[in-house]
Amino acid sequence: MSEKSSVPGPTVLAPYLDAVTSVFHPIAHPLVNASNRFNAWKENFGLVQPGTVEGLTREISQVHLANWFFEGARADVSKVISANPAFQLQHSFALGGQSGGKYNFGAIWTNNQTFLQGGVDGSGAVTMRANQNWDRRNTTKIQGQLTSEAGRSMLQAEHDILGDHYSVNLKTINPGVLDGTGIHIGSIFHSLSPRLSAGFETVVHSQSPGAFETATSWMAKLTSLPSASSLASAALTPVGQAPIPMPFNPSWTATAQLQSTGNIQTTYYQKVSDKVDVALDFQTVFQPESMMGPAKRDAVATLGAKYDFRLATFRAQLDSTWKVGMLLEQRFTPAFAFLVGGEIDHKKNTSRFGVGIMIESSSMTQEEMIAAGMLQPV
Repeated sequence: MSEKSSVPGPTVLAPYLDAVTSVFHPIAHPLVNASNRFNAWKENFGLVQPGTVEGLTREISQVHLANWFFEGARADVSKVISANPAFQLQHSFALGGQSGGKYNFGAIWTNNQTFLQGGVDGSGAVTMRANQNWDRRNTTKIQGQLTSEAGRSMLQAEHDILGDHYSVNLKTINPGVLDGTGIHIGSIFHSLSPRLSAGFETVVHSQSPGAFETATSWMAKLTSLPSASSLASAALTPVGQAPIPMPFNPSWTATAQLQSTGNIQTTYYQKVSDKVDVALDFQTVFQPESMMGPAKRDAVATLGAKYDFRLATFRAQLDSTWKVGMLLEQRFTPAFAFLVGGEIDHKKNTSRFGVGIMIESSSMTQEEMIAAGMLQPV
């Protein structure tokens, strides 16, 4: 004889569900209606997806040399194992500069939802990075570094939420699971009009249990009007699916940030043409008097430009401290590129130079590379 299930059937639960619905419906129904009316009211303003706080000055970093310039000599050799999913091995060699001499071996594996990257250098330090796109709106990112040097190992986890008109980022660095220590960061960025977005970022630093230090920065972004194609992107979404929140690419962007220390950063980016981008960055440095030194008040303005040629990219930069820099990436073939850069500090009478090569090989056949879009058919 089979035992009777102890879980009530639908006929048993129905009276209870009806009772719960009858109790909460008078409360939930007005809230739902108010939320729907508020969303419809926002849609009338033509709001857009503003991007994230982390990407507020992404156009500036693509033009200026801070993330691209290197000193000494370097060589990057990569080998493509497969295209779908993408799997690539990398060897990086660096000589001279502040690092002296360095070697790094890394690997990348990625598909439409997952990105995995790992590496180890000559000193034994291990780094990793993983991104997971759960759906069109939610992405989780993890970064880590393990090294024998005291205080250099770290773990960072964050989650991005992209709404139709806003973005939310939650981040934690070296979190203490039991005592809550670590650095915890939360940010919200919201579109206020088709051209204006604003938000804030709060940092909570806890060095010991129960001791917290907070700091909040405010930011705003003003852009050119979005194009008709970007406004119509939601209309192109298949019926029955949620719209894809996609930040549009404006022809110009101006940003402003007020940090908790009182420092101000403003930027301006202009896409002059399909091949020329110009970016201006202005930062103030207010440092109160302390045991480390006297009070400091300073400001630095940096102007940079990027030129994209058919097989080359040239970046040039000049700042108010009389530093002049340039970096040229010349690609002779799809698998070989040569880099040369230099920087002269006229105020300190110093200079830095760097040369490098990038070589990419593949174990795939020519037919496989054409099918993957890596080569154009002859």
